[in-house]
Amino acid sequence: MLTTASIPTVLAAGPEVVVMVDEATMLRLERSAAEIVVGNPSIADVSVQSGKVLVLTGKSFGQTNLIVLDAQGKVIINRRVVVQEPSGGYVTVYRGSSRQTLHCAPDCETPLVIGDEAAYFEAIAKEIKTKQAIGQSSAEGSKQDE
Repeated sequence: MLTTASIPTVLAAGPEVVVMVDEATMLRLERSAAEIVVGNPSIADVSVQSGKVLVLTGKSFGQTNLIVLDAQGKVIINRRVVVQEPSGGYVTVYRGSSRQTLHCAPDCETPLVIGDEAAYFEAIAKEIKTKQAIGQSSAEGSKQDE
């Protein structure tokens, strides 16, 4: 079980929560959540760690909102969620109107970044899916060996 004592959390007060794409932050609530609404789940996702701790994950850059209600239907929080691309280590290469993004820290890798040229993006997405499928089949194979 994950303990939250050493993990920094964002208190549920304030106008907005900022989270990076493909990263998570924890929201600590005043009281237990009974219902959670995310305006656009393609931008951010929320999972319940415990009744009073939520994990907010940035899925795609943009803005949405988060509404959390208690068991009586009262609003615990109603906040804007801003999901941003991380800035450190990224290099953007433009060829005419075509954009490609690299993450260099220190070696350059090709991350999947929304907004990159479509064929480049699709090629990276295909490689990621292939890698995940290999990992999944390896994991399933090791389960069968047990």
